[in-house]
Amino acid sequence: MKGGWSLNFHPDLIRRSHLGQHIDDYSFFSYEVNEALHLSDMEKQTIGEIRDKIIHEYRANIDKHSQKLIISNIELMLDYCTRFYDRQFYTRENLNKDTISRFERLLKEYYASDKPLETGLPTVKYCGAELNLSANYLSDLLKKETGRNTQEHIHNFIVDRAKTNLLNTTEPVSQIAYSLGFEYPQHFSKVFKKKTGVSPAEYRHSN
Repeated sequence: MKGGWSLNFHPDLIRRSHLGQHIDDYSFFSYEVNEALHLSDMEKQTIGEIRDKIIHEYRANIDKHSQKLIISNIELMLDYCTRFYDRQFYTRENLNKDTISRFERLLKEYYASDKPLETGLPTVKYCGAELNLSANYLSDLLKKETGRNTQEHIHNFIVDRAKTNLLNTTEPVSQIAYSLGFEYPQHFSKVFKKKTGVSPAEYRHSN
């Protein structure tokens, strides 16, 4: 496996297969180049053996089993890549913790500025770009380390700030919603209730 190689196939090959229905589950397809998977020698061998099986099946005489076997091996390769990415996340624990700290600091700085009023809620894409990471890679990293993806972290942060505002100010709920970056107060109430089980007004009155 010295040098490089790529595996290319027409979308129609997998369109009606289990793999075709779940291809978007492999979020690493949206990672940036600097988030590439770094394989150990043993992992390279595993991927290489699967690649060789695909090549062998492709070059052999075609029969009714050929397409299924090729697709199965492609899916197997992708599943191994998922496993190896999990390993990579875990072996970069210190780096991941630093990324989480930077992400938390980013949210604090965002809400210490005028950005919520000027541009609205911080998006997953925005957070990833500010941290020089793709949106999918950041979400996968956070999910592996904390059990929650980027959007969930953003909502938790917003709800915590909302609780403070609800208990320490007399601002109307709608004004709190706007100050947090929500375009519509109804959206804020929906997010708040989903996280706490009560509406913002109910939370304020019960505390």
